[in-house]
Amino acid sequence: MRYVITLDSGTTNTRMILLNEDDEPVHSAKVPVGVRDTAIDGNLGKLVSGVRECLDKILRQKQIDYSDIKCVIASGMITSELGLADIPHIPAPAGIEELAGHMQKRCFPEICPLPIYFIPGIKNCLSEVGQENFTDMDMMRGEETESAALIRRFYDGRRMLLILPGSHTKFVEADNRGRITGCATSMAGELLAVLTKKTILAKAVEYKFVNEQDYDRDMVLLGYKTAEKIGVSAACFQGRVLKTYVYEDYKKIANYILGAVLQNDIMLMERGRIASSVWDRDIIVSGKNPFRRALFDIIMSEGRYDQVTEYIPKAGEIPLSAEGALMAARIRGII
Repeated sequence: MRYVITLDSGTTNTRMILLNEDDEPVHSAKVPVGVRDTAIDGNLGKLVSGVRECLDKILRQKQIDYSDIKCVIASGMITSELGLADIPHIPAPAGIEELAGHMQKRCFPEICPLPIYFIPGIKNCLSEVGQENFTDMDMMRGEETESAALIRRFYDGRRMLLILPGSHTKFVEADNRGRITGCATSMAGELLAVLTKKTILAKAVEYKFVNEQDYDRDMVLLGYKTAEKIGVSAACFQGRVLKTYVYEDYKKIANYILGAVLQNDIMLMERGRIASSVWDRDIIVSGKNPFRRALFDIIMSEGRYDQVTEYIPKAGEIPLSAEGALMAARIRGII
């Protein structure tokens, strides 16, 4: 049996999936290395060693070597100017065929003996960007493979809006041909991390994020509604008031802060560049919990949208990023 390795490297982490010939994930590996290290150090040293370490780890887990690997497919920020290969974004609209057609093969003998195939990101299509229209420009690296997989799973001939929360929340538009037509981005996850770890609120939430088991829908919606009334900054400070006078449980405050921060995401969805088309699209909310569940609950609480689906992956299911990478590789004829 020969395997495929998909590599998804972002700002802070690099993740790999080893897949068998039936596209089943066999093993995975992760190292806390990403393009942020390149930005800080000014060189690729940590990224190169981190990718090599992750590849070696995944081979050791299965007790195989590179002769058992068909190919390595990479996506994410590793394709940026801070990554291993600076692959230009392709302009929207673009579907899986365009992604496959613009894949590039590069060799890094200091990492592995096999070539690595890089999938490009996608950018909004603007002929020029200036002060008058810069908020219409956006781009993605990594989310395009997740989006391609979601589109294949849920496409029914209607236009779609894919919501992919994480360190950054991506709102990805797809047309009635299943092509990505643009995106918009917030920094909700990074903002939440700063509030949780580096501000006066940190003690109120005991420096901890909400985990899936402690998710509290009512507190999330309270945070969201409060931010709607008085703004995100003021609403977040009120989390300290809640902790001092109302709730002793830090988990409730953490849920409240999560909801307050996500109010900005809903505002972007309804008032940003994608707002004019959001009302007649099928909305798919994906990503990890508790972000996914919180955004889904907030959207449903508004009662303004008819077609909203929460994508909940099944145990052992192939990750979306790996699924999209395999789709592109097959079209390109790599596997």
